[in-house]
Amino acid sequence: QVQVVESGGGSVQAGGSLRLSCSVSGYTYSTYCMGWFRQAPGKEREGVASIDTEDLTAYADSVRGRFTISKDNAKNTLYLQMNSLAPEDTATYYCAAGAPPVDEGGYCPMLDDHGMDYWGKGVLVTISS
Repeated sequence: QVQVVESGGGSVQAGGSLRLSCSVSGYTYSTYCMGWFRQAPGKEREGVASIDTEDLTAYADSVRGRFTISKDNAKNTLYLQMNSLAPEDTATYYCAAGAPPVDEGGYCPMLDDHGMDYWGKGVLVTISS
């Protein structure tokens, strides 16, 4: 079975940086759509950043220019580099993966949790002001 495990969460002050990692096992890594999502207390889950099978990326407007999503295929690991963090970034962050839908020509739906079949348990990121 596909397993998704996040790491790297923690607490930092506003303006600081964190790097989240996501270890994925049990599938052909390069064939999957990958993404980071987050959910703050009392709010709906939102897409943060996505990367497709050709390394095309997409970002939520709220994080564009501050966050960077990347993959290390040799390590089967997904990363989210988060810079210039603000209190509004406080949330539980989830790593997710899914197969590209054949009905859409094999393209990944970006920033869309409906396309994700496998999820990590999440890591808490807390930004203090």
